[in-house]
Amino acid sequence: AVTGGDEIIPLVNALGLRFETVVLTQDWHPAGHSSFASHHPGRKHFESVAMAYGEQVLWPDHCVQGTRGAEFHPGLDLPHAQAIIRKGYRSGIDSYSGFFEADRVTPTGLGGYLKERGISRVAIVGLATDFCVNWT
Repeated sequence: AVTGGDEIIPLVNALGLRFETVVLTQDWHPAGHSSFASHHPGRKHFESVAMAYGEQVLWPDHCVQGTRGAEFHPGLDLPHAQAIIRKGYRSGIDSYSGFFEADRVTPTGLGGYLKERGISRVAIVGLATDFCVNWT
């Protein structure tokens, strides 16, 4: 959880109503994901390790598939959202961008979804402005 993160929910809900197309991205890590510090004995949260795709920050376990921590905030009210793009579900590669995995080559499917609908301009909201929002 991000301290105070729930404070943006009313704004996100209000902004969402202004758009015809709404797509959500969701971190969806398997337990023991390679980006978790717990997967690297002796390593601490926020240290970096070299991975095949480049430097990887080691995170606390988060957004584990099927757990409460992976759920959307209960106050999020975007019933007209058409799709949820799950990312970070490959155990050996992290994903910050809504468009590509951390190798910057493997697509998440978001680009294809938007392209097929003729959408070329997007607005992005979220909490992780230093990683996920920024990379997207």
